[in-house]
Amino acid sequence: MDKWKACKNILCIRADNMGDVIMSSPAFRALKETFNCKITLLTSLMGSLITPFIKEIDQTIIFDLPWIKTSNVIEYTQCFELIDTLKKHDFDAVIIFAVYSQNPLPTALLAYMSNIPLRLAYCRENPYALLTDWVPDKEPYSFIQHQVERDLNLVRRIGATTNDDKLRLNFSEDAYKKALQKLSSQPININKGFIILHAGVSEKKREYPAELWIEIAKSLREKTSKSILLSGSSSEKKLTDYIQQQAGKNIFSIAGLLNIEEFIALIAHAQLIISVNTATTHIAAAVQTPQVVLYAQTNPQHKPWKTKSIILPFSVPQNSQSKNEVIQFVNKHHYAVYTNYPKAQEIINAAESLFNEIKYNDFSPEENLV
Repeated sequence: MDKWKACKNILCIRADNMGDVIMSSPAFRALKETFNCKITLLTSLMGSLITPFIKEIDQTIIFDLPWIKTSNVIEYTQCFELIDTLKKHDFDAVIIFAVYSQNPLPTALLAYMSNIPLRLAYCRENPYALLTDWVPDKEPYSFIQHQVERDLNLVRRIGATTNDDKLRLNFSEDAYKKALQKLSSQPININKGFIILHAGVSEKKREYPAELWIEIAKSLREKTSKSILLSGSSSEKKLTDYIQQQAGKNIFSIAGLLNIEEFIALIAHAQLIISVNTATTHIAAAVQTPQVVLYAQTNPQHKPWKTKSIILPFSVPQNSQSKNEVIQFVNKHHYAVYTNYPKAQEIINAAESLFNEIKYNDFSPEENLV
């Protein structure tokens, strides 16, 4: 552990999506607070979208590693170029963050070839010289912990700790003003507050059917005078437009309108988020916005962290389930009982329950569903 105390230039590798980077951020904070070091994050193009809003990250290197799911085609020569880039940074150490179903050894080999002297990761197999600090990975066979806990426990092995394990994202109030300006192109009444519905998914197996989203939107409209915003990326606009057209008045498709910072700011000012389990849930957790999560049973360790939330799970269709043997073990032992899609009334009941809880915590009565 003593050898880590002198580390001032640390590379963290979290090569997945935005939500994964957000969940690793308390571990970045632990490193920063303990070692007073510079943190460089190597992450994917998608993951890099959120890094400007995580204050613990000093620098970002963007690269879609070929052993992580990506739509980009990576040539082997690009990996050698990445190694050259990492060598030039003269890192003292590297910490590899990954979910239990990922093999860290390709990333460990990358770090080894980049001549980074200290290398820490969980690993199921004996990594021998590839890692200088090896934490045997007992998940998910012995236990499952939240991803935030997993990452914090990893850096705790080298003495890095923090008293603040919350998810946090920085954004400016100017971003919220810009978001409102963009929303002004539609007849949205923000004065009574708004609820965000986020139907888009990064993986089709997590999809909650569009027809059921329409039912949710209609049921919400009957229960509240708040505006209902259908958020998403530009690629999800076709879906949100369809839901809006079918659901009717006081429901607005805003997919593709906002940049990431504006989206964070909008979520921070929302009264409630209803979303599938995707990056939106982790953004909402980071800004402490209550949420109902329609939770496709893929990763039990990725639920909203330390925020007001209600989880309504549903099973992933068998033909869409992962062939990864580790995930198959989880499906067999944790998700063996088939769970149907939650119905609109269940979701409305969950929303009302959250609003009642907020009222109990001294939020004004007019903020509640009526």
